Formats: sequence, C-alpha cells, structure tokens
Amino acid sequence: MRDKNNGNPWALLPIGVFLIIFLGAGILSGDFYTMPAIVAFLIALAVAFCQNRRVIFQKKLAIISRGIGEENIVTMCLIFLAAGAFSGTISAAGGVESTVNLGLSIMPPSIAVTGLFIIGCFISVSMGTSVGTITAMAPIGIGIAQETGLRTAICLGAVVCGAMFGDNLSMISDTTIAAVRTQGCEMKDKFKENFIIVLPAAIITALIFFFVARAETASLVLDKSAYEYEIVRVIPYLVVLVGALAGINVFLILIAGTVLSAVVGVATGAFAFGELFQKMGEGVTSMYDITVISIIVAAIVALVREYGGIQYILNVIKKRINGAKGGEFGISLLVFLVDCCTANNTVAIVMAGPIAKEISDEFHISPRRSASLLDIFASVGQGVIPYGAQLLTAAGMAAISPVEIMPYLYYPILMGISAVFFILFRSRKEG
Repeated sequence: MRDKNNGNPWALLPIGVFLIIFLGAGILSGDFYTMPAIVAFLIALAVAFCQNRRVIFQKKLAIISRGIGEENIVTMCLIFLAAGAFSGTISAAGGVESTVNLGLSIMPPSIAVTGLFIIGCFISVSMGTSVGTITAMAPIGIGIAQETGLRTAICLGAVVCGAMFGDNLSMISDTTIAAVRTQGCEMKDKFKENFIIVLPAAIITALIFFFVARAETASLVLDKSAYEYEIVRVIPYLVVLVGALAGINVFLILIAGTVLSAVVGVATGAFAFGELFQKMGEGVTSMYDITVISIIVAAIVALVREYGGIQYILNVIKKRINGAKGGEFGISLLVFLVDCCTANNTVAIVMAGPIAKEISDEFHISPRRSASLLDIFASVGQGVIPYGAQLLTAAGMAAISPVEIMPYLYYPILMGISAVFFILFRSRKEG
C-alpha cells in the first residue's frame, strides 16, 4: 500500500467509474437521466469495496460507517428531510401560487421579464429549490410570452436565472445545507459571504433583462385581476425567510414553517386535516433521493480518503497553486467540473466538499468562504448545462429545446464572473 502522504491516484477509481457510467449512459442514450445517479454511485461503491485487498472487508465496513456517521452528514440528511416537509406542506397550502401572483399583481407591465426574474429570486430564496421555483414560475412565464408575443425563451431564461439565485443563496436549499455542513460554518455567515458576491450579478442581470425586453414590453398590458392571491398563504415563506436571516436554528425555522403552513392550508381549505400528513410526507419523500445519495457518497469518500485518493488530489493541487487565492480557484474549478460531470449541484458539493475542506485548511481559507465558493460554482455549472434538471424542466414545460434558453442565462455567467473578481481582489483579512 502506498504512503498516504504521497497519495494514491488509483484510489480515485470509484469516482472515475461513476463518471464513465453516468456520462456514458447519457451520451449513448441522449438523455442524461437515463442512468439514475444512485445506481451509478452504488456501482462506484462496489468498486471501492473491491479495491485494496490489504484492508479486510469488515474494516472497510467500519471505515464507511464512520464516514456516514459523521456529524455533518447526519445533520445534513436530517435537514434535507425537514426541508422536504416544509416544501411539501407550503406547496399544498397554495403558498407558491399566491406568492407568485402577489408579485405579478403589483408588477408594472414595462418590466414583465425583469419582474419574472425578481419574483423568481424571492421564490427560490424562500423555497430553497431551483427546480421547484421553475415548476411554479414557468407556466406564468409561458403565459406572459403567449399573451404579449415575447419570445418564450426570454421569459424562461428570466425564470431559470431567478431560480438559480435562491438555489445557491437560500438557507433551506439542499446545496446550501451541503456546503455549510461539509465546510463546518454557520449558515448566516455563509449567506453574508455569498450575498456580497451574487448581488452585483443579480442587479446587472435585472438591468440586462429590462433593456433586452424593453422594446417588446413597452405596450404590454397585463390583466392583473387574473392573478389571485391571499396574503395569509405567503406568511409561512416570510416567517422562514426572516427567521433564517435572523440566525435562528434551521430545524426550528423549518418546523415552525411547516406547522404554520399546515395551519394555513387547513384554515383556507387548501386541504383537509386528514390530508395534512400525506402532503407533508410527499415533501419528505421528494428528498429521499438526495438523502440516500449523500449517504452513499459519504461512504465512497471515506474509502477514497482511506486509500489515499484525497491526499493525491491535494498534492496535485498544491503543486499548481500558491496561497489562499490559488486555493480558492482550486476549490471553484473542482466543484464546477464535478457538477458538469454529474449534472447535479448538490451531489457535486457533497463529492467535492471533503476535498475543499482539506484545501481550505491547508491554505487557511475560512469555512464560510470555501462554502460560498462551493455553492456558487456548483450553481454556475448547473445553471448553464443544457442537460441539467433546471433547463430540462423549463424547456420541457414549454416544449422547446434547452439550447434556446441558454443565450438568456445571464445570471449564472455573471455570478461566476463576480466570484472570480471576488477571489482576485477582495481582502482576506476577514475571510
């Protein structure tokens, strides 16, 4: 067995097997969701078990048990399930529809596309899911395009951009949870660090959408009476958002939001009390995949680390970077490439997180900064790849090609540019 200080490139074989299987199935079939990620990860785990015969099978089980049982992994999985309960309950209570319609009812016609982006930002921060935001907002965007003659791709581009804003910023987003837990920092600290980076990108994106669509929306008149909403249905979102920003424990926030959503749903007749737990259960069930994937990835990473794979990557990175700035670029490039390969930003963060933590410790990068870069560059990748769930969902609902939407994905690109400037020029004294 090789010296762990030198690392072992063969220890990375399980990750390579996963990428070959997952990408190969997608390329051959033309559908990157033909091969379920969990199946590819299980095959990779089997490969990891077959490696290194000097470590007996029983010891390997002990190694992955320690990896899976780490506090960060357990906490992350529990938060996933709590976030699912809130999401399922608030959606069933009509909170998504009311929040969207509230924004549209007060939006001036001249900023329809910009309004879609801004509303998408608010919804995604509140919901913590980009796909959920797109599912809620895409029908509205398509409707506006049909009523006004605007290109559908522009409207959906605004929706996707808004969805990606909250996907990497929301405190109940699975990507945020994964980034924070793998780096060991507080959510509120990561939020502050993240917000400084993405705010310029969001402002510029809103301005671009305004000028791009200005000529086409100058004569737009929306029938605001068609957008019905109830303020009471929006309250759970506001409670969760304000509570999260105030730094209240994430479990307490999600429990409070779920209970409040349940009360609102029953009180408004959105669902009967007898259906409450079914709706809640549907939300929890929707988080099963990412929860199980997180557990399997933790097992793979534990064996890869034991075999010297992470040490090998660290050694390679150390030879090519110098100081904290180089370390930050290394973390950013690592998670971006992993996301492009896996087409899942949460999985990318879970896979790259342990390596990013090692880099941040080695080059004295603060946990909140490494968590922020992980989340941002995973979202940059996820926001632009045409085979990701976000673009596939938006394009599928409008019956257009994902490639048609790509020219209007201003926010993910600007977010990446802003983050690069942040790495290059921002002081690290408080980092």
